[in-house]
Amino acid sequence: MQLDLFSIENGEEQQIDALRKELADANYRYYVLSQPVLSDKEFDDKLRRLQDLEAKHPEMADPDSPTQRVGSDLTAKSGFRQMEHKYPMLSLANTYSEDEIRSWYQRVCKDISYEPEIVCELKYDGLSISLWYENGALTHALTRGDGTRGDDVIDNVKTIPSIPWKIDNTNVGESQNADRGGKHNQPDLFHILTPSAVPLSTFEIRGEILLPWKNFERLNREREEQEEPLFANPRNAASGTLKLQDPRIVAQRGLDAYLYYLLADNLPSDTHYGCLEIANKMGFHVSDAMRVCHSIDEIMAFITYWDTERKNLPVATDGIVLKVNSLQLQKQLGYTAKTPRWAIAYKFAAEKQLTLLKKITYQVGRTGVVTPVANLEPVQLSGTIVQRATLHNEDFIRQLGICEGDRVWVEKGGEIIPKITGKEDDGNLKRNDFAKEYRFIEHCPECGALLLRDADQAAWRCPNEDDCPPQQKGRIEHFVARKAMNIDGLGTETIDLFYERGLVRDVADLYDLTATDIMHLEGFQQKATQKILDGIEESKQVSWGRVLFALGIRYVGETTAKKIARRFRSIEALQTASVEQLTEVEDVGGQIAESIRQFFSKEKNLRILGRLRAAGVQLEDQNETPQQQEQLLAGKVIVISGTFEKHSRDEYKEMIEEYGGKNTGSVSKNTDFILAGDNMGPAKLEKAEKLGVRIVSENEFLSMLTTPTL
Repeated sequence: MQLDLFSIENGEEQQIDALRKELADANYRYYVLSQPVLSDKEFDDKLRRLQDLEAKHPEMADPDSPTQRVGSDLTAKSGFRQMEHKYPMLSLANTYSEDEIRSWYQRVCKDISYEPEIVCELKYDGLSISLWYENGALTHALTRGDGTRGDDVIDNVKTIPSIPWKIDNTNVGESQNADRGGKHNQPDLFHILTPSAVPLSTFEIRGEILLPWKNFERLNREREEQEEPLFANPRNAASGTLKLQDPRIVAQRGLDAYLYYLLADNLPSDTHYGCLEIANKMGFHVSDAMRVCHSIDEIMAFITYWDTERKNLPVATDGIVLKVNSLQLQKQLGYTAKTPRWAIAYKFAAEKQLTLLKKITYQVGRTGVVTPVANLEPVQLSGTIVQRATLHNEDFIRQLGICEGDRVWVEKGGEIIPKITGKEDDGNLKRNDFAKEYRFIEHCPECGALLLRDADQAAWRCPNEDDCPPQQKGRIEHFVARKAMNIDGLGTETIDLFYERGLVRDVADLYDLTATDIMHLEGFQQKATQKILDGIEESKQVSWGRVLFALGIRYVGETTAKKIARRFRSIEALQTASVEQLTEVEDVGGQIAESIRQFFSKEKNLRILGRLRAAGVQLEDQNETPQQQEQLLAGKVIVISGTFEKHSRDEYKEMIEEYGGKNTGSVSKNTDFILAGDNMGPAKLEKAEKLGVRIVSENEFLSMLTTPTL
């Protein structure tokens, strides 16, 4: 028996080591790479198992264990300044069990000898942020980091409209006892606390950076059009966006923020709810779903209500957070190594169903990438019928070990995107008689060409880009899109019809269309026909940078196209550029440069470009700015800080790029100068003085562009 016991314990020690490694890797992929490999439920279950094993084997205690540390989003080469949190930024204990919520509540009641007020809030599925205000001005915006220090992403945070740069406390008065529930009114059992408001000027407020559903869907549609990897959910998209180095791109993606925790040396209320009511009056975006509850029954009613109603919200939520309302009681209850004892998160279980994978079919995209699609026995999830789900690529299918005839688990990813997460356990596998070993197809399902797979990529691709119908139609759809040539009236169905009737087989054919061509087709009257022709005519005024993006050169996205167009101001200049010259452009690596060279090596593409020029499409920069003037800031790395009188920050960023400079968000030894307006960030000023970086005023900068003294 002693030998058996030793073997069991030895096995558990190995489990501890394995779980620590797996969870540390999962934390890194989740927080740093924004590429989760475990679902929240899988991670939490493994973490719970590790906690149980560590409790059983105290001799294996390790302060670096994932059970003792907050997952970190810090990256050594992030480009952001790292700062210490004034107050540690801990994670919350969480559970998927209502019984454990009741147990937590009972422990709190026992510790303080009575039933306290509990604030129930929605748990938003975003990226934690800590905003610092000094004398009413936003000075820092720190990510959670490792809980002790975080990345200062203030330039990106300032692009979020719901986060104020300055606060005005002059209108902060007594609460009016109003129920801020809006359309989400709950039963009368929810009591609204009336706080006393005291103005603040120096404080910290925490919350979540989020990407609303509509912006998440738009972003993924754009990435799908470019055949770039899709974000798995809004949380990953928000995390990846907030760590970008270009605030302009951050602004375009449409982040939002909900704030939920106020900290200061002298808080204006002795309750958590009271502080947030005041934060709301100060102009912060505080949820209207927050409620104060007085019993476990009220808490469970809140959870039940929002388990359904949350699906109608504009942002992703994944649970409910419970906090003791009294700040004095919070202090009394204290903390564990990584979580507060006065709070807990209840997480909603992902809705999933088992269904039959009837057949795997294949779709061909604009650049020839072939994507497998699962055709499912219809199943209802989150109020909708799901019949199809992407399988991404061959590697994804092999990792899950699924094939036609399997019963598979389907979830709504982020409550909106159907995804297959696995198959029925092997022990209970119910394969039908027609199940077969999965093999990816060898030939294009549309044109029959032999598929190719690049050595460094997971996707198979059809190389027949000139004659494969989905690729041809996909390039036309991309060309007419809003961010490209913006030709109104040409949707997918219309392009399909024009293609099938032989009217449009490439983008240049659009400019040969006549009213007679279109009106001969069924369903096209004069008004619709003229709308298309007007859109085609107006597209001739689209700028060179957008035209370059519209051409659909592989790997050349919208932002990269603009940067290339600033450097090579005509199609001829771009055509004759060498790979070495191309890679001198910011964000253009060898892969993009080779793709551009391949585009110009094809005779068909050159014929199309000739026809586009003859039609009047802008294939060169019409800006009259002389080349010498354009390069006044060539090679200069410039940081913008503060507010300006003569131009907006965005306009100055455009100027810097137009004149050959590079915008960055943080000061470093590589910074040439800081364009400083009023209320320049104190952190940037401090670092500039430390590194000896030159400070340039607004007027001085504008003078540079006319009388260069760089």
